[in-house]
Amino acid sequence: MSKKDAYIQKLHAKLDEWNAEIDKLKAKLDAAKAEKRVEYQEQIDNIKEKRKNVETKLDVLRSAGGDAWEDLKKGVESAWEAMESAIKAARSRFK
Repeated sequence: MSKKDAYIQKLHAKLDEWNAEIDKLKAKLDAAKAEKRVEYQEQIDNIKEKRKNVETKLDVLRSAGGDAWEDLKKGVESAWEAMESAIKAARSRFK
């Protein structure tokens, strides 16, 4: 397995974790009081937007040839960090 393939596999595993986390947040949204639902939905929508950004960058990375994928890693990692921050923020608000 190449470094690129291993990196992509790692990202897919993390995306699966994030999808599970989004499902947990949705369950909390369903159980939330009406006044909190809008705030929680905004948090979930923000996370979904960031997840989509990571997925888009991952697709670009996957199709990159040769060593070009190394240059694209920074963009992926930036999107990754934004996603992690959004999930942490949502977790703290959903408590």
